Amino acid sequence: MAPERRRRGQQGPDATAPAPERLDMAILGEQPTLTALEVASETGVTVDQTRRLWRALGFPDQLGERAFTRADAEAVRDVVGIVDSGSVDFDMAVNMTRGVGQTMARLADWEVATLSNRVEELEAGPDALGSRVGSALRLIEDVSPHFERTLVYAWRRHLAAAVARMEAMGANDEDLHTVDVTVGFADLVSFTALSNEMDRDKIGDLVEKFEGRCHDVVTNHGGRIIKSLGDSVLFVIADAESAIEVAEGIINVIGRDPKLPDVRVGLASGPVVPRLGDVFGPPVNMAARLTAVARRNRLIIDQRTADQLPVEEFESRRLPARPVHGFGLVEPVAVRRR
Repeated sequence: MAPERRRRGQQGPDATAPAPERLDMAILGEQPTLTALEVASETGVTVDQTRRLWRALGFPDQLGERAFTRADAEAVRDVVGIVDSGSVDFDMAVNMTRGVGQTMARLADWEVATLSNRVEELEAGPDALGSRVGSALRLIEDVSPHFERTLVYAWRRHLAAAVARMEAMGANDEDLHTVDVTVGFADLVSFTALSNEMDRDKIGDLVEKFEGRCHDVVTNHGGRIIKSLGDSVLFVIADAESAIEVAEGIINVIGRDPKLPDVRVGLASGPVVPRLGDVFGPPVNMAARLTAVARRNRLIIDQRTADQLPVEEFESRRLPARPVHGFGLVEPVAVRRR
């Protein structure tokens, strides 16, 4: 990043260097000069530990190549410092590093895709530099310092929220690793066939709109998006009634929009295990399976979710039993407000 580069007393990217090298220099602030063996020697860890951390971040092994910067060595030293303090062991540190790597990889892809569009806009406008690389470098200079601060801020806020969720959900449980929630799965209807007929830009716009609207509805009701798969989103929320409100909101903003495909939503309740930013357990699988039996722009729930709804506000009706993969015969439940 530009401010970091200036603190180190280094020069900006060489204008004569190839485009990838210029962008790497602008982002990293320095050229790779160290091998894995040198990083291990400087930080006091073994080469195998260095490789484990590097792979955990999401990068392939770089054994004899000078593929590491001083910042990489400092990062290894920071992780080792956490281990040396006795707070976590090395395996835990690798696990945390893997979480950072996976999250940052997706965020980086998201950011680059967004800024690439902005680069095209700049080069088509009155402030064009006549070079996509030049416009990209200008964006890096302008955006990176502010976005770095936003990253740390967002991490702290989400960390506080995650601790609060664990305390609230596990307050009455002996096992804090298992929490009772309602899991929701929203799935676009006929997305595969539709995507085969659309150009890439329209597919991207459709997915972005779908994910963005679902995210807004879920978070507005106190839920959390666990993951999105392009044509579907998985979310969790603390109670069944709020989950119904989320499902109704998704159907309203997606299924009722004539410019978007129809959507189906399934809900299932019960204990799940949060792990690696994901959730696992029968309710997750059941919610996904229920979307396959839901009608267009309709909600289907399991019996456990129905049992948690106030009978004075909701009317539920069991549907005919049908085979559900992994669960045998299941009687889905249709629900509506009284």
